[in-house]
Amino acid sequence: MELIMNQKRELLLKTALELFYQHGVNSIGINEVIKVSGIAKKTLYSHFDGKNDLVIATLGKRHFIFINWLKSKLEKTTNDQELINVLFASLQSWFIGNEPELGDFRGCFFINTSAEFSDPKSEISCYCRYHKDQVRQLIKSKLTNNSEDLLNTICLLKEGVIVTAYMTGKSADMIQSTLKILQRY
Repeated sequence: MELIMNQKRELLLKTALELFYQHGVNSIGINEVIKVSGIAKKTLYSHFDGKNDLVIATLGKRHFIFINWLKSKLEKTTNDQELINVLFASLQSWFIGNEPELGDFRGCFFINTSAEFSDPKSEISCYCRYHKDQVRQLIKSKLTNNSEDLLNTICLLKEGVIVTAYMTGKSADMIQSTLKILQRY
């Protein structure tokens, strides 16, 4: 019985994440998640206290997926230039749909979600910042140069590339320009 309940919870999370990422958190209600997943409302509420709880859980699921994807991409880098090249090549691969574990590119789920919530102290906004900090810490752990300036530059450009790729649909030229700038380090 517990296995079935865990499978239903996972289906709810998968469905909610897909819907929230595609349409935005505020555009999707609990009833839509229930309808698309085929899971009963009572079952949803046995796993989640409400929509806010479901949103936090989807952020956790996306964080797990993204951070593990990024770790695997950066795993074999041995120097800062290699880290930069692999990071931005991996982002480009995601933008053009070549990273199936991340799904179709719709921008950063954490930026998109935090933009929908006006209270920076909300649990949702705090989780989005936590994710960004964890990504930053992962990049920092792979850098051989302990320069905060380099770390800040990489992280800022990474975020800018993600947002610009989503907003304009263009990323290849932008990434090449970014890599040229970062080669100075």
